[in-house]
Amino acid sequence: MPSRITEGAEPKHQQLRRILLDLITTRLAPGAAIPSERQLIAEYGVSRITVREALGQLVNEGHLERVRGKGTFVANRPMQSTLHLASFTEEMRAMGHVPTTVVLVREERVPPAATVAALHLGDGETALHLKRLRMADGAPVSVDDAWLAADVFPGLLEHDLSGSMYSIAAEVYGHPIDRARQTVAANPASDDIATLLGTKTGAPLLEFDRVSYSGPREVEHARSWYRSDRYRVQMEVTASSPARV
Repeated sequence: MPSRITEGAEPKHQQLRRILLDLITTRLAPGAAIPSERQLIAEYGVSRITVREALGQLVNEGHLERVRGKGTFVANRPMQSTLHLASFTEEMRAMGHVPTTVVLVREERVPPAATVAALHLGDGETALHLKRLRMADGAPVSVDDAWLAADVFPGLLEHDLSGSMYSIAAEVYGHPIDRARQTVAANPASDDIATLLGTKTGAPLLEFDRVSYSGPREVEHARSWYRSDRYRVQMEVTASSPARV
């Protein structure tokens, strides 16, 4: 590793942190092991306390993760998305990832009360239920649980739904989803969602609740749960408006 630790105004643990941060962001892939404490002490001539302080800061900042009995590794770098209306497939490809999907549920039935209200359905009216596990580069990122207006998308469940449902809506049915109302909350993972996402029950997730429109009509009500360690949302805010997306 290039660079040296010198005596000066900057504390040694901060110098070492900077060197290690450069290493893990430019030369090491997520999941790669970093040099051991013993190696770092020998390489830079610093104390064990200095090494542990530098590593502790990088762990707290999310750059490194410790695995008991194995060592310290480069953490997975979260995908960072700006708030915009796009399918998961389109978004992952735009960020350079390979998206894949496992269809968990496809059915037509009477939806829950929240969806009945969101889609303005009548008593006993059915909707299309589509639940999918979404992955990027083979790693679980989100679970999407969507309900769609059956009269707008007849026969939708017969299509290949392992890709972009939004593309099917636009290209096959002529009903592009062009706007949405969405809320985002931080919630703990339930048992079933944690199992699907490969995380622990109670782990922090980003939960999205979205009503999507095609023209003036509400056509989709969806809830999605994203692993907060693999997905982040970025937005720009100004003094004149809450957010520009």
